[in-house]
Amino acid sequence: MNPLPHKASLGAVTISRVADNQWHAIENDLVVGRGHASRRLDGRTFLSIDTWRDAVFDRLAAAMLTDADQSTPQYTVVDETDHDLTTNWERAGLTTWRRESEFAVPTDLTPTAAPNGVVITTAQEAPLRELDQAIRAEVESSVGWQTMPAEVLPWQGGTRPLDPSKYTVAVRDDRYVGLVRVATMTRRPRIGLVAVLADEQRQGIARALLSQVLANLHRSGFEAATAEIDETNTAALALFEGLGARRTGGILELISRPGKA
Repeated sequence: MNPLPHKASLGAVTISRVADNQWHAIENDLVVGRGHASRRLDGRTFLSIDTWRDAVFDRLAAAMLTDADQSTPQYTVVDETDHDLTTNWERAGLTTWRRESEFAVPTDLTPTAAPNGVVITTAQEAPLRELDQAIRAEVESSVGWQTMPAEVLPWQGGTRPLDPSKYTVAVRDDRYVGLVRVATMTRRPRIGLVAVLADEQRQGIARALLSQVLANLHRSGFEAATAEIDETNTAALALFEGLGARRTGGILELISRPGKA
């Protein structure tokens, strides 16, 4: 990003960059719009704008995209029902990069038995980290990590925290072959990741893992969990729908193309 300060007068509105990641739209000494750029741990920068006027939105977006590193894309997330906001970002030059469906997943179900030779259990850090690395490598070499929920971080050379208490794993012959990660520090538990090694897929391991985790949540008093799934991930969609998951909404992730701001 360009060094501070940055200020550009556009008509009756002045766009001021008031911090490295913040912009204000000023009219008659009043703030009529705010822009914010947030760099996530996966290295991507997500933009947001707060204003009720389309003309101010356009000026903030233009300033933010001009100030951005032109060699890397910028992102934003929009609720699929917010057509006005989507139109505003498209007018600024962003295009839809991916679509993600949100689901409510019931927990009142009978756990599916694991395949012969597979045990569902709690995780230990060392073999969990090994499995985590293997799964991430497989995803990146196939569908690409961009199909994962935004909150699921890419591997960062062993520095990323890994909390075994959030994971349930499938084990075959002392080897971790699948995992489910659950976050419970929200109103509804969130299924953050379900994954099985490629050579162990299509055997019912993912369904056994997920159904047991959901049943455990039910015993803990939770009636439902939430999950977000990329709409191109047909296997994950079928898995959750087969367990009675109900679609509750969706988001669009939009991207700016480098050099087109």
